[in-house]
Amino acid sequence: MWELIQANRRKSVLLIVLLACILIGLGYAIGFSLDAQFGGFFGVAAATLIWVILTLTGLIGGERLLLATAGAREVTHADAPQLFNVVAEMQIAAGLPAMPRVFIIDNPAPNAFAVGLNPERAAVAVTTGLLARLNRDELQGVIAHELGHIANRDTLFMTLAGVTVGAIIMLADLYVRGLRFGGGRGRRSSSERGGGQAAAIMMIVALVLSILAPLLAQILYLACSRRREYLADASSALFTRYPEGLASALEKIAGLQGGQLEVSRAVAPMFIVNPLAAAGSAANVFSTHPATEDRIRVLRSLGQDASFAAYEAAYRQVHEGRGVIGARSLGAVVPATVREPSAAAPAEPGQQWRAAHQILQQASDYLAIPCACGVTLKVPADFGRPQVACPKCGTVHPLPPGLGADVARS
Repeated sequence: MWELIQANRRKSVLLIVLLACILIGLGYAIGFSLDAQFGGFFGVAAATLIWVILTLTGLIGGERLLLATAGAREVTHADAPQLFNVVAEMQIAAGLPAMPRVFIIDNPAPNAFAVGLNPERAAVAVTTGLLARLNRDELQGVIAHELGHIANRDTLFMTLAGVTVGAIIMLADLYVRGLRFGGGRGRRSSSERGGGQAAAIMMIVALVLSILAPLLAQILYLACSRRREYLADASSALFTRYPEGLASALEKIAGLQGGQLEVSRAVAPMFIVNPLAAAGSAANVFSTHPATEDRIRVLRSLGQDASFAAYEAAYRQVHEGRGVIGARSLGAVVPATVREPSAAAPAEPGQQWRAAHQILQQASDYLAIPCACGVTLKVPADFGRPQVACPKCGTVHPLPPGLGADVARS
């Protein structure tokens, strides 16, 4: 496992370096096209400055920003004991040094994502739809996948690579807009300053790079993102010892997308299934994730061994000999016997939906009080009175001290 993480880190560093080279090359070409004498230097400096500002923003407050953008609210163990227990189990299985913070998103579409620049400050977020539709084995498979991203340092890579791609796109967009609205003034100033033919050629090079660099950077970023999804799937199979849990969860999640979960393009690639991708669409070079059907097929080809070596063998079987993990230590991996499914009886769907919404209400500082007549009273945190009466049957319910000013009926 440690060697896999090290190999993943080396690949991450290589990709970040490649993206940085694209950014610096683009900055140099743009600067030289504007001023043949000193423009290249200033172009590189401007590109580096943009990258540094975006990186610092991502490192300082990236997780909070991504969670807030997705509308995630933090919950406690008292709010969602089963979810917390599953996260704690998978934290131990993944060998993470700290328990990730747990968040919930009020949305009926089942999905989840993880953030964290390091395992000590990680977080996992799930939707109410995920809690309401998955059984415990399926939920465990999804959480293990997300914690696999954290253990494999994918969340750090996604932040840094995403920032670098964003800087490339921003720089290219600024240059193209400048040419469009500048009316050719940049070309004339280059000739006047002594750039001559070289500056004119470099302007063409800069324009071509401004078009191609964002495309190349995006393809590199997305291709590596897809490989990391396979590795996180393999991690989930190993941590849970039950590949069918994740396979079944992916079927449910993919079948229930379709525009319900509206998130920004910055957050969408972090979900276990991209909520902005068309349901059932095949993966291509611009896809952030592999085809869900392909991921399921690999997971269900594992047989009775859930190790990384078994996953690599299953992937090669499905993809006609091509590998995906590629770690040198796979031959020495100890087999991990697949366990039996949990014996717990599945909860009734309506009951799961009510439980999911109750978690959300508690996270929103509402106290949910079920009445014997079937009404659920939702009491805000600042209610202030010692009791509340049911508006349907009149039953009086005592309240903990310190609750609110209004009651909502559902």
